[in-house]
Amino acid sequence: MPNAFPLPEGFLWGASTAAHQTEGGNTNSDWWALEHGALGEYVKEPSGDACDSYHRWREDMDLLAGLGFTDYRFSVEWARIEPAPGEFSRAAIAHYRRMVDGALERGLRPMVTLHHFTCPLWFSRRGGWAAADSGELFARYVEAAAPIFAAGVDHVCTINEPNMVAIMAGIRESGFDLPAAGLPEPDARTAEALVRAHGLAVSAVRALAPGVRAGWSVASQVYQALPGAEEVTAAYRRPREDVYLEAARGDDWLGVQSYTRTRVGPDGPLPAPEMAERTLTGWEFYPEALGHAVRHAAATAPGVPIIVTENGIATADDERRLAYTTGALAALREAMADGVDVRGYFHWSALDNYEWGSYGPTFGLIAVDRATFARTPKPSAAWLGAAGRTREVTGRS
Repeated sequence: MPNAFPLPEGFLWGASTAAHQTEGGNTNSDWWALEHGALGEYVKEPSGDACDSYHRWREDMDLLAGLGFTDYRFSVEWARIEPAPGEFSRAAIAHYRRMVDGALERGLRPMVTLHHFTCPLWFSRRGGWAAADSGELFARYVEAAAPIFAAGVDHVCTINEPNMVAIMAGIRESGFDLPAAGLPEPDARTAEALVRAHGLAVSAVRALAPGVRAGWSVASQVYQALPGAEEVTAAYRRPREDVYLEAARGDDWLGVQSYTRTRVGPDGPLPAPEMAERTLTGWEFYPEALGHAVRHAAATAPGVPIIVTENGIATADDERRLAYTTGALAALREAMADGVDVRGYFHWSALDNYEWGSYGPTFGLIAVDRATFARTPKPSAAWLGAAGRTREVTGRS
């Protein structure tokens, strides 16, 4: 990486995972039910054992710490903690508390995400986020989960990508009628409920653990207006992104998650340029998106520190992962040099894991054998991890 990037004092440097995508056997969640029924043709394979990280989390953390990372973002599974309404599993809470303690023992600062796409099946069956009391139920769960994060955790993420949760609800409402480019219309009731639930959760975290910094993570699509399409772009972006960035204005930090861009013309979103390189998810290879994403977040929620909670690429070629990440970090460095207050970077993902319907898109820094669960770090993992030891991102080999 030209012009080595020194990491500021206290800068978070880690990788991210999510419970349902790595743990396996998450049978009480709504996503498990969707994988085995309602989503039908849209699911190439169910999550099954995933990466078996529910049992192998120590190995995952050993690898990350040994590579040099100083931080680890992981989620706790609501469906395990509250498998039935108002019934909380002491064993599940103790399990996740052991993960927090295990991270600290290995020199990894844990960032705990309380909701990463999955809900208990009972919660979804009673109306999900659109139900009138969804925010209170989520806050009740947050209060029950407090022993997990009340000590030794500096950052809690209430909800991962709430804009995508509302969009997924909209997709189900439309009968999976997807547009040719861009994202579907979010479900308005779900969107409103998520903003409210986040506020209640932040209040709960602050009351129960005053030293913990609370925020949430928003998916950035980096909407780029073609000439003459500025107003169309702003109107399109607002319900899909900006309302969630605005909701973070009183938070302790704001998570930004960036992978690619979306160009918008006078008639709406456009497909990626015909000759553009594409990733395994079909997205345009566009590492510069990260710089645009943090700049827009900073402008929309001024004064709120930003943490990049996800950034990465689905590819089977680790050389392209190295190239993508080098470009993304260069764009991040430029934004920071221009005054954007970025406090950390988490790569997605620590592991090749379940990507909501398939194991095909490999985002991981660490490969996972589907039969044996053997973990094998890739060159990109060694390169990124080294920065955690030296506190400087240098040219890749």
